[in-house]
Amino acid sequence: MIDLRAAAPRDCEALAAIHSEAWLAAYRGLLDGIELQRLISRRTPDWWRKALERGVQIKLLEISDQPAGYATFGTCRLDTVPCEGEIYELYLRPEYQGLGFGRHLFEVVRSELSAYGLNGLAVQVLSDNELASSFYEAVGGKLTAHASYKSAGKTLSLSVFTWSSE
Repeated sequence: MIDLRAAAPRDCEALAAIHSEAWLAAYRGLLDGIELQRLISRRTPDWWRKALERGVQIKLLEISDQPAGYATFGTCRLDTVPCEGEIYELYLRPEYQGLGFGRHLFEVVRSELSAYGLNGLAVQVLSDNELASSFYEAVGGKLTAHASYKSAGKTLSLSVFTWSSE
């Protein structure tokens, strides 16, 4: 009972909840606690509504009619890698992680980017997020570059994984 579809305005509450749960699980201990709460609190249902209105591509993963994860994706924003597509975010609620749902979501989004004619795929992850790095390596990503991100006055390292065109 897996459904993967384009997110709609009716999904904004669920997207905000998934984001909050997934970010707490992924970044607690990696980001400053106050900064993490600040970043999470910005992703309200209204923020998601506005993202949809701006045309942000969002796939919602539902398991047995329960919102379980999402991915946002589109044209690559990085000029340091030869990729035209990018997955900006891919998050699952913690209870759905490690069961193959993330891999399924990744593959569907990768295929959709390819169908749009975007050659190559890039994903940025916080370098200290070993779970995310392991996931992207497991789905065939090659660590290609490093970038940085400033958070709460601290510079954090990002790892950039890439995939060539299928």
